[in-house]
Amino acid sequence: MDTVVAHSDAAVVDAIKEGSYSAFERVFKTHYGPLCAFAMGYLKDKDATEEVVQQVFFNVWDRRKTINITSSFKAYLYQAVRNHCLNTLKHEQVKASAHGELLRSDEPGEENNLESIELKERIDAAISELPTERQKIFRMSRFEELKYKEIAEKLQISVKTVENQMGKALKHLRESLSELMPIILWLLINFFNHE
Repeated sequence: MDTVVAHSDAAVVDAIKEGSYSAFERVFKTHYGPLCAFAMGYLKDKDATEEVVQQVFFNVWDRRKTINITSSFKAYLYQAVRNHCLNTLKHEQVKASAHGELLRSDEPGEENNLESIELKERIDAAISELPTERQKIFRMSRFEELKYKEIAEKLQISVKTVENQMGKALKHLRESLSELMPIILWLLINFFNHE
């Protein structure tokens, strides 16, 4: 029945409501790519689609205690992405017609740049708290864009060790930067793309 949440979906929703980040990660990993492909059909822009899907996941986590899902979790996510895409398109149309070229004269660059620098400093500080070996593995994966196998070969350790160290590094960053959920989503995206 489509008015009743499937048992497995209900369990996942309950786990997320209770703050289970591992349940949230599983949902994220399963649905992020397909949802981006779905959003691309509306927005025709990779950056915009990723921003929309990340916002949907951010909202799920941010509102987890009050989230109300009466259909399948998958259907809920797709509907939320669709709504965000339509709102984005509507907003872009209104913005373009109302402001036109005037938008380019506001010059908000300096403020945005300061925010970016502050975020980078927060992330760098959290990364620097990692044990030396874990930090090295994390930086090789995130910033040198090396695959786990390549890191294992360079450091002469097993791929499993790299996976374990990355998992612990991400857990630390989730805890240290818990209020910066969009940044955590970015880390997760890159994490799953480098396995």
